Amino acid sequence: MRLPLHQRHPVRAILPALALTCLAAALPGARAASQPCGTPATPIAEIQGSAGASPLAGRVVEVEAIVTADFSGDGGLRGFFLQTADAQRLHRPGVSEGLFVYAPRTTARAGDRVRVSGMVEEKFGQTQLALSGVLAVCARGLTVTPQTLTLPVAGESDLAAREGMLLRLPQTLTVADTHELGRYGTLTLSEGRPIAPTQMAMPGTAALQAAAANARNRLLLDDGSTRQYPAVVPYPPPQLAADNPVRAGDTVTGVQGVLEKRHGQWRLQPVPGASAPVFQATNPRRGAPPRHPATALRVAAFNLQNYFNGDGQGGGFGASGNRGAQNAEALARQQAKLVAALRGLDADVIGVMEVENNGYGQYSAIRQLASRLGPDWRVLDPGTPALGRDAIAVGLLYNASTAVPAGRAATTWLSERSRQPLAGTFRATAGGTPVTIVVNHFKSKNCTEAAGAQADQGDGQGCWNPARVQAAEALAEWLGAAPTGVSGAGVLVIGDLNSYAMEDPLRVLARRGYADMLAQFAGRQAYSYVYNGQAGYLDHVLADAAAARHVVAVHAWHINADEPGAFSYAPAPGAPAAAAYYAPGPYRSSDHDPLVVDFATSPRAR
Repeated sequence: MRLPLHQRHPVRAILPALALTCLAAALPGARAASQPCGTPATPIAEIQGSAGASPLAGRVVEVEAIVTADFSGDGGLRGFFLQTADAQRLHRPGVSEGLFVYAPRTTARAGDRVRVSGMVEEKFGQTQLALSGVLAVCARGLTVTPQTLTLPVAGESDLAAREGMLLRLPQTLTVADTHELGRYGTLTLSEGRPIAPTQMAMPGTAALQAAAANARNRLLLDDGSTRQYPAVVPYPPPQLAADNPVRAGDTVTGVQGVLEKRHGQWRLQPVPGASAPVFQATNPRRGAPPRHPATALRVAAFNLQNYFNGDGQGGGFGASGNRGAQNAEALARQQAKLVAALRGLDADVIGVMEVENNGYGQYSAIRQLASRLGPDWRVLDPGTPALGRDAIAVGLLYNASTAVPAGRAATTWLSERSRQPLAGTFRATAGGTPVTIVVNHFKSKNCTEAAGAQADQGDGQGCWNPARVQAAEALAEWLGAAPTGVSGAGVLVIGDLNSYAMEDPLRVLARRGYADMLAQFAGRQAYSYVYNGQAGYLDHVLADAAAARHVVAVHAWHINADEPGAFSYAPAPGAPAAAAYYAPGPYRSSDHDPLVVDFATSPRAR
């Protein structure tokens, strides 16, 4: 088991330099550096150079510098970092004076000045020295002054100028993403919380500028390890667990380490034995939003992240197309989390997405889910064997003790790859104004098979945007004909439209009279989803003028998007089961946050 960072071998106490004489290099038959300590060596700045690749790549050089961090040992980075002593720095603008030494069979000690020789290489996007022979220790107990870096940077050159160097970030940073925390031990840090570009910026130039700004405002905090799915993840200290989470939106101070670019991403490797970063739970887990006092009907929208139930009788999990639980035990864990979330919403009508499209009989996924919510819960059945031909579908659940359907269930085809919507009209059992609720799931931004106009056009909207636009236009046209047979009822459009607020499909629906209720009640910086460290909402509550007058509150319940993916009901493919990560509560029951909208009988005052 790998120990948390604060328990690893400490950096040696600061001592004055005792000598310039080489102290040791003692592997039998190994060759130490050819020149003695203190004689001229190649400056690290000349190895790094000012270009993207080293001007000395492919050449054997000799370097004398101070070890800032060692990451040898099982599961480590298989090397150590060197930095030029403060007094010997060349201070060339834009040129780094730090260097990673690849030395899989050598252990170095932070604070030692060493002399090494090796070949200059370009690996993983950064310059490194492949050690040949053994290192010679010239002095001990030395330090270098950490460089200061603040986010956002002006450009990648600001990072390249510090590659391999010891850094400190003096600011309070925000955890922007936890997606890879369980797999690689990494967190994405930013200054403030980055917003998905097309959440607030128009597609095209403005969105691309926002994306570029976000790219300059991110840095991975790594764990000094190459292990996948490590037994211990050190963030937050002492280690990640279901009852000790770190969430996107939390803040962290005291961030320091060695900067490197590995696998195409800039990251900070913490120095073993140094002070661990300090986390603050500034975005804590919260209970479900309370009902507004005027609420007559609470409507929720929730993407279930592939709820499949096999054959509904404890088997059938190996069937083709199963995107969800792969065995009965996993299904039980998933159901426990989903039911906790769905009950916690305190809703009367729930629109769900990504439920297995296996009909409406007693063994269907949606009917079994309803039965687990309680005896009063029902499924709105459109009277078809399935809802379209996709493996997943949308659905409407309602509590018969508080909500009564009116008219008929209705569905239609919208566009290529988008799931069919489902519409139903409901009113509170206590009476009052009916509202037509239509749950949707437009085509995702996954680029598989996207070609021509459906391919990513580079404007920030991703693939399949024309299909989503077509779906929005068809949806508005269909709703205009009162498909449930209840004329005059206001309309709520809910669900995962796979489009952020400023994208074309939402602007189509806005032109057709559907207002963004989440923006109105929670602001444009509301979110229900985090992707690549950027928050926004793909899940929507839109209302026509008749329905909007009765909406008194809209909330996102942040139980999923901010949580580490490791807390899911089932480990990712290839990951070992981690008992410390699973809990049956609502947190990380899906990858989307559910939305709730409170609907009042009387129109709200303007």
